[in-house]
Amino acid sequence: MNMKNLSNLLLFWVVLLLVPSFPVRSLSPSLNDDVLGLIVFKADIQDPSQKLSSWNEDDDTPCNWFGVKCNPRSSRVTELNLDGFTLSGRIGRGLLQLKYLRKLSLARNNLSGTISPNLAKLESLRIIDLSENSLSGFIPDDFFKQCGSLRSISLANNRFSGKIPGSLGSCATLADINLSWNQLSGSLPAGIWGLNGLRSLDLSGNLLEGEIPKGIEALNNLRSINLSKNRFTGQVPDGIGSCLLLRSIDLSLNLLSGSVPSTIQKLSLCSYLNLSMNSFVGEVPEWIGEMKNLETLDFSMNKFSGQVPESIGSLKLLKVLNFSANGLNGSLPASMENNVNLLALDFSQNLMNGDLPGWIFKSGLNEVSLSENKLGVNLSNPISASPRTPLQKIQVLDLSHNSFSGELTYDIGVLSSLQFLNLSRNSLIGPVPGTVGELKALDVLDLSHNQLNGSIPMEIGGAFSLKDLRLNANFLGGKIPTSIENCTLLSTLIISQNNLSGPIPAEIGKLNNLENVDLSYNNLAGTLPKQLANLPHLLSFNISHNNLQGELPAGAFFNTISPTAVSGNPSLCGSAVNKSCPAVLPKPIVLNPNSSSDSISEELPTTVGHKRIILSISALIAIGAAAVIVVGVIAITVLNLRVRSSTSRSAAALTFSAGDDFSHSPTTDANSGKLVMFSGEPDFSTGAHALFTKDCELGRGGFGAVYRTVLRDGHSVAIKKLTVSSLVKSQEEFEREVKKLGKIQHSNLVALEGYYWTPSLQLLIYEFVSGGSLYKHLHEGSVGNYLSWNDRFSIILGTAKSLAHLHQSNIIHYNLKSSNVLIDGSGEPKLGDYGLARLLPMLDRYVLSSKIQSALGYMALNLPAEQ
Repeated sequence: MNMKNLSNLLLFWVVLLLVPSFPVRSLSPSLNDDVLGLIVFKADIQDPSQKLSSWNEDDDTPCNWFGVKCNPRSSRVTELNLDGFTLSGRIGRGLLQLKYLRKLSLARNNLSGTISPNLAKLESLRIIDLSENSLSGFIPDDFFKQCGSLRSISLANNRFSGKIPGSLGSCATLADINLSWNQLSGSLPAGIWGLNGLRSLDLSGNLLEGEIPKGIEALNNLRSINLSKNRFTGQVPDGIGSCLLLRSIDLSLNLLSGSVPSTIQKLSLCSYLNLSMNSFVGEVPEWIGEMKNLETLDFSMNKFSGQVPESIGSLKLLKVLNFSANGLNGSLPASMENNVNLLALDFSQNLMNGDLPGWIFKSGLNEVSLSENKLGVNLSNPISASPRTPLQKIQVLDLSHNSFSGELTYDIGVLSSLQFLNLSRNSLIGPVPGTVGELKALDVLDLSHNQLNGSIPMEIGGAFSLKDLRLNANFLGGKIPTSIENCTLLSTLIISQNNLSGPIPAEIGKLNNLENVDLSYNNLAGTLPKQLANLPHLLSFNISHNNLQGELPAGAFFNTISPTAVSGNPSLCGSAVNKSCPAVLPKPIVLNPNSSSDSISEELPTTVGHKRIILSISALIAIGAAAVIVVGVIAITVLNLRVRSSTSRSAAALTFSAGDDFSHSPTTDANSGKLVMFSGEPDFSTGAHALFTKDCELGRGGFGAVYRTVLRDGHSVAIKKLTVSSLVKSQEEFEREVKKLGKIQHSNLVALEGYYWTPSLQLLIYEFVSGGSLYKHLHEGSVGNYLSWNDRFSIILGTAKSLAHLHQSNIIHYNLKSSNVLIDGSGEPKLGDYGLARLLPMLDRYVLSSKIQSALGYMALNLPAEQ
């Protein structure tokens, strides 16, 4: 009876376990939830790359969708991996339908908005990676309160702000936390130290401040901690030495102070220790040699002092050692030759002295930087005495700002992997060895500020990877080698302050990557190659204080080159040196009347008859040319007399007549003209015969000359005599435009006080500004009268205000340059020559083809096309 009951009981449980599985597989309501959730999620985002094109709402299951992974037994979605899909938009509520989701990875997209506080509440979710997006806002305070099984969360490289939620300490299952490179602020919540399972903590690149709270010793499983690039202050807590599993510590770029805790020496597994860019003090501890597994040790940019401990040589696994920018003194310890795995060594910007140890060139180092110390030795000795194989591994060698002497050895060509060589600011002598051309990987060569002599070797062209070449401030002579054209990647060429001679080679014009060139203070001669105008990326080109001659190359850069960059070359000409170039006349064409058009060679005539024929024809040609010249001179003279007569009549009429509106006489005939003053009396104390003399002239521009005169009430005015009369509109349009300009009033604009009109002469009457132009203050002022930076800022601000006022009045200046900015007696700027282009018809044609083009200062490039 007992056996029968037992059999029935077993049969019941078998049926109970097997039967429910059939309706689940047939109806599949849960699978529809996953499809629905993912389709809703997709509706909230943009998919420009169509990576989610396989997501179809008509499918019964999403398990075959791209980026989706399901449990093979239950067919439920367990992983969503959409990293780097270029998705944008917001993370919607659809993901909350994925009840069995274990991993959510949406990294490296452009998702924005905030994150839902319910996301971490998915019970099965273990991994959340939303790094490298554009998410913003606060991390919700209750985000971590019901975090279920969450073990890893990464919100790195977003735009989250505010404080780190205190609820983070209640998510006991967390093993990895990465909130780096956001804008999080406030203090570090002490509750983090209660996460006993925490293995990795990265809060770098934020705005966290205050002291690092105590209690870190409770993190027995911590392997890595990164608090770099924040604003933490105070001392490093001693408890950090109790985290015995720590392998990586990065506290760099903070405001930490005090000494390095001695408890750190117990971290025997630590391979990475970075305390750089803080304010640690004291000596580098002797116990540092106990950290046998150290591979990277960075104490740079602190306030350490004293000597480097000998125990540093015990770190056999050390690969990177950086003690730069401290106050260390003494010499490099000899024990460091035991650091056989060392790849990068940086002791720059210290007070180290003594000789350069020979082991540096025997240890297989890749990077050596000992710049800005007090080291001194004959540099050729340690290089020549070193084995060839280790030398071939060095990629970076920086010994600048020391006291090294001697000559550069030809063995330098052995450094075949060298990419960066800086020996500047030492006392090196002798020539530049030609073997530098064997350095095929060299990017930067800086030998400046030494006492090198000889010439730049022709072999320099062999270093075809060069991007930066600096040989300035030496005693180098000879010519610039033409082989420089092989250095096609060259962007910086600085060879100033030498004794170089000869011409600038045209081959430099082939270096299309050139940006900065300085050839100043040499003895270079000849003309500038026209090929220089073809350099597309040129930013600076200094050829000052040489013996160059001729015209500057025509090109976009050389049209705006600074006058200081070409000064000290008396024979140079062009606008930059304010010296016009002599006109180049074409060679005369000599024709032989006895030759035929088909003849290739000519024979000289042998008879007197031939000579007489040639002489007669030549005489006729000369007589005809002379007659044409005489007729031309007579015609020009007559025209000048007529223009002067017309000008004198118009000028004479100036003192006797006035126009309507604001004037006293309505005379408008061609002989008397029309004078209108917007304010004041139109009586001039200067006679008409003296108004336009050289003595009264203030300056000239593309629109005309400006003269100073005085009204009878003692008020000085400036009169612009327009020299574009033939282009000026009709009298009606002229007066309408001028009256508009007369109504514009601003403290930083030169006021237009009146005008004068005749068909052959137009004058504009302005207020007189006594301080002269900004151009004269900048380029023609005496040494003691240069503008201060405050004055310059005030001038820039005033000019900007005047332009803004013009733009509000729908007036474009068209002619903005320093000679049109005047300075009054109180130092305030006043912008002149505004609105003159409105007086001319069809501006676009004349801007591009007439002499007005030469008057223009700054003008937007698209402006002519919009007119």
